[in-house]
Amino acid sequence: MDKLKQMETFVAVAQRGSLTAAAQAEGVAPAVVSRRLDGLEARLGVKLLARTTRRVSLTHEGSAFLEDCQRLLQDFASAEASVSAGGVKASGHLRITAPAGFGRRHVAPLVPQFLAEHPDVSLSLNLSDRVVDIVNEGVDCAVRVGDLQDSSLVSVRLADNRRLCVAAPSYLKRAGTPRAPGDLARHACLTLSSEASQTRGWAFTVAGELTHLRLNGRLDCTDGQVLHDWCVAGLGVAWRSAWEVGTDLAQGRLVSVLDEFAAPPNGIYAVFPHVRHLALRVRLWIDFLKHTWGDARYWSRTS
Repeated sequence: MDKLKQMETFVAVAQRGSLTAAAQAEGVAPAVVSRRLDGLEARLGVKLLARTTRRVSLTHEGSAFLEDCQRLLQDFASAEASVSAGGVKASGHLRITAPAGFGRRHVAPLVPQFLAEHPDVSLSLNLSDRVVDIVNEGVDCAVRVGDLQDSSLVSVRLADNRRLCVAAPSYLKRAGTPRAPGDLARHACLTLSSEASQTRGWAFTVAGELTHLRLNGRLDCTDGQVLHDWCVAGLGVAWRSAWEVGTDLAQGRLVSVLDEFAAPPNGIYAVFPHVRHLALRVRLWIDFLKHTWGDARYWSRTS
């Protein structure tokens, strides 16, 4: 139990950015929080947090450990809920949000099955490409794709998200096939507008290092589906998620290029506010997504 408390304290400090804020939330003295962190770091033999008089920040090891801790604590809470709930049914209204394109393909189709399994639950689904403020807008859980910004929210990784460079055969016949990421500067690249996402550019692994390229072309758009349609029409090269272009690749409408330079996958996450007792309907929704998307057969059927 001491190990669990140390993990809970570490997550609370990482999310709130200071020992004092974490101590106030838990109702203990900052010295208690400090002792737990010291004990955790001593037991692991690594430094998880860099501490100053004003704030704390995660070390490289701490960032990796944080995600594992959040997942383990969520799994532990879910296990407790499944036992303590016994015959209690999930009920009430569930408010969820997801990115528009991903939500249409991979969230909305799952809702009927979830509601069939939990008939006392009602659900509102908000599909939007803006980052919804789930705390102030009263959302129970958000599905987010890609790298997460630091925040006080809790995240659970549900699946990997692979990104691919793709183009239509007609475009490659006309413009040639890029052989290295640097060749993209001479191609028509279909990019998301700066006010959308991908602000760091397209990611590749070059000589063992993660590299981001900021590419420009004649066409850009804030809507990923439009970029996808332009790419299929042969207007250029796009950097898209495997969940979006899998069917096009299988049916020959698109071809992937630069696969040997592909960056490691980022994640598909469930994100929710930090609360001590998460509502059963929210826990069940997260478990449902984790079970569904954690099965590789799901992506082979739907991509």
